[in-house]
Amino acid sequence: MPQIRENKVKRKLERGEIAVVLAGLTTPDLLDSMGPLGFDGAWIEGEHGPIDFADIPDLTRACDLWEMTSVVRVNLNVPGVIYRTLDVGAQGIVVPHVNTADEARAVVDASKFAPIGARGMFTSRQGYGVPDYVNQANNQTLVVVLIEDIVAVNNLTEILEVDNIDVFFVAPGDLAQSMGHVGDISHPEVVATIDRALAQITAAGRTAGALVTDGSVDTYIQRGARFLMIGWQGWVANGAAAFQDKVAAAGG
Repeated sequence: MPQIRENKVKRKLERGEIAVVLAGLTTPDLLDSMGPLGFDGAWIEGEHGPIDFADIPDLTRACDLWEMTSVVRVNLNVPGVIYRTLDVGAQGIVVPHVNTADEARAVVDASKFAPIGARGMFTSRQGYGVPDYVNQANNQTLVVVLIEDIVAVNNLTEILEVDNIDVFFVAPGDLAQSMGHVGDISHPEVVATIDRALAQITAAGRTAGALVTDGSVDTYIQRGARFLMIGWQGWVANGAAAFQDKVAAAGG
């Protein structure tokens, strides 16, 4: 029987391994150029920026070519938004501002077909030619919820009890804002809250996710995060600065 594409990130996490997704990939050509670098997946940004539903098919096709899991962040915890994103080719979904157990259950309900959820019946681009697509999709679809408000941290015990969520991702920017530290993700109170949330997620036997940089990746892995998201722009900025320093030094 034909099979849908394996979800590389989901399988790695199930084995207890670390999975890294690269963010900031806004066009299929850019995704193609980054494909040979060996990342497990691509974080396709549908909450902020210009990406719309019509862009997702080609972005996810580029991911498929390089065996990268396509993970799309949507802008709303709304059933039609979630399953339409999956319908056009996403292998994973990221839902922002999940603050309660009921909201977490709503994500699962929209992301999974019956008997797990109530996702609208439709064959995704990933399911063409796959007669058993519905059952295979339930097994392969990656579900990520964002813990990015202090209210979510306060409700984390109940949220962690919701089944069929693969990753509980602690997002620093909005969390800092919700705590009154706008733009200051390095504030000691914010850092302590993130650390506490990661510890609670891992202690519950669930998978924690984190935004990392070159400077923080070791720390977050040590704190138990297994789903890591990083943007490529910092590398370009650092490399460009180093290159220009060399030019200036060589030019006297």
